[in-house]
Amino acid sequence: MKWASALSTQPSLEAALDEVIASAQDALNAKADLAILFISTAFASEFPRLLPLLQGKLAVEHLIGCGGNGVIGPGLGGETAEVEEEPGLALTLAHLPDVNIQTFHIYEDELPDPDSSPHAWTELLEVDPNHQPHFILFADPASSKINDLLQGLDYAYPSAVKIGGLTSGRTAWNGSGLFCEDQLYREGTVGVALSGNIIVETIVAQGCRPIGQPYRVAEAERNVVLQVEEQSVPVEANSYPGSVQLQTPLEALQALVQDLDAEERELAQHSLSIGIVCDEFKQHLQPGDFLIRNLIGVDPRIGAIAIGDRIRPGQRIQFHLRDAQASADDLEQLLRQYLKESPNQDPRPTAALLFDCLGRGERFYGEPDVDSQLFNRYLEDIPVSGFFCNGEIGPIGGATFLHGYTAAFGIFRSQTQA
Repeated sequence: MKWASALSTQPSLEAALDEVIASAQDALNAKADLAILFISTAFASEFPRLLPLLQGKLAVEHLIGCGGNGVIGPGLGGETAEVEEEPGLALTLAHLPDVNIQTFHIYEDELPDPDSSPHAWTELLEVDPNHQPHFILFADPASSKINDLLQGLDYAYPSAVKIGGLTSGRTAWNGSGLFCEDQLYREGTVGVALSGNIIVETIVAQGCRPIGQPYRVAEAERNVVLQVEEQSVPVEANSYPGSVQLQTPLEALQALVQDLDAEERELAQHSLSIGIVCDEFKQHLQPGDFLIRNLIGVDPRIGAIAIGDRIRPGQRIQFHLRDAQASADDLEQLLRQYLKESPNQDPRPTAALLFDCLGRGERFYGEPDVDSQLFNRYLEDIPVSGFFCNGEIGPIGGATFLHGYTAAFGIFRSQTQA
């Protein structure tokens, strides 16, 4: 297995294509079985020209791609660069011996009913679950029913990794740019299933740090938390569980804010989130153990809070803050954890795709290329490409979710040496 990526910032589409194709082919120096293309929406008016131009310049078995407000890839100096809101084109070529490659496009109205069997999903994709595939997905945020799609894929392919993102820069008059083989689509989802001699690993950095303590949800309705109970002090063996003191989540939040310093209090005014614990049996919680969701409303009359997901009694939650330093620290800790858990990988990773939120990047960090260069600091000499998303797809706690403000990496390596 071999991968190569290239990035061009040429303002001319033809010149950008020539540059990335020449650079990627030279670095690959092998037959290209799969091409993954990310194109800036600065070229949106030229999306219909992209694939016809590409067919005359690049010989490749399979292709998927999409448009975004920014693209990511290795520049001429070799270091990964994040090109935001400017013309940019990133191309990844992969030589994948002993890997089965199946591309697909799905419209929203083709999705099976939520109560359908796994067979309905495998029939739609025509991908055999016995082949143990992994998926790369690009979707239009307005027409893909992405949550239904992810739940269905988890149901039909429970052991498969699903990684990807929602296109950004969609406009009312021309829709999204989704590319699959020789077709341009404006709606739905495009993807590729990879099976055989390939391993796909993920790092999903949600960019938050926990504050305070975990609480157990005692009462909830849909996405509204009504009552919580503290989880910081274990219940003694002889104590009566019913004696645990309940409080509203607003009361818990108000008590928590009083203990924050002035800077954190200011941050809590606009960057407060809720982390939902994924593994109910895990006691010592770390980054990656939470599914981060926005706090979207407070009802001061009854002390309830509304969050951006369904919540049920018995789940544990913890308040989180998001800022640039927390985001960088979160990613760095997850990268260290990844290397610690796989110190002697053989074969070693050969490529990575980065699906970065529009809410990250230079305006968030105050400097460019933070997420991609952090990755390269820990995993050197691995080509990285990707784009800035309107929502990121990746697994947390064994299930696949749509995230926000996240850096989601897909890391690729062979199962065995070629």
